[in-house]
Amino acid sequence: MIVLRALSALLSYPTEEMRQALPDIAAVVTPSPLVAERERAGIMALIDDLARRDLLDAEERYVELFDRDRATSLHLFEHLYGDSRDRGDAMVDLKRIYERAGFALMTSELPDYLPVLLEYLSCRSLAEAREMLADCAHILKKIAGALLARDSAYAGVLQALIVIAGERPVDAASVRKAQPLPENLDRDWFEEPAFANAPLATGRGRTGGNNM
Repeated sequence: MIVLRALSALLSYPTEEMRQALPDIAAVVTPSPLVAERERAGIMALIDDLARRDLLDAEERYVELFDRDRATSLHLFEHLYGDSRDRGDAMVDLKRIYERAGFALMTSELPDYLPVLLEYLSCRSLAEAREMLADCAHILKKIAGALLARDSAYAGVLQALIVIAGERPVDAASVRKAQPLPENLDRDWFEEPAFANAPLATGRGRTGGNNM
């Protein structure tokens, strides 16, 4: 199940070490019988993009896409529970699944972070991996659809996972493209302050915390 570890690496925050490993990742994905030809092409396009793109640009894109956009968040339970207590309970249960299998999290990432789940499943049987991916296939489809709407090369990885789960991939032709943010968004946000005599911020809506 090394292909799941390769897909986990591709969905992780881009680092120079990860980029150095891209040829090895491609060598795992290319011959894998679990990755269909169409999804393989999408994954290879992402690998090529990560190899050519400036690292800082790749890092910024990742943060904008996965950390600041809830629709494309790779934290699976966020799509189910948002910030409710139920999400915390679900993560405790998932962590127990890892521990019962003999795996202890050695990272600051949460248990429901998709690359973490994929790394775990890469050490399990194909049957178990498919069962767990099938359980969250509706979430994977939601993320894949959001990535397709943004014309993101990362969509290929999600599509491959959906197929491994035994589901049909998202039809890209049926996805409505996301509208780009207007260039004058900052100005529009601050034309009408909420408080009288409040100074206007010069950057985006958040400039470094609440300052309370």
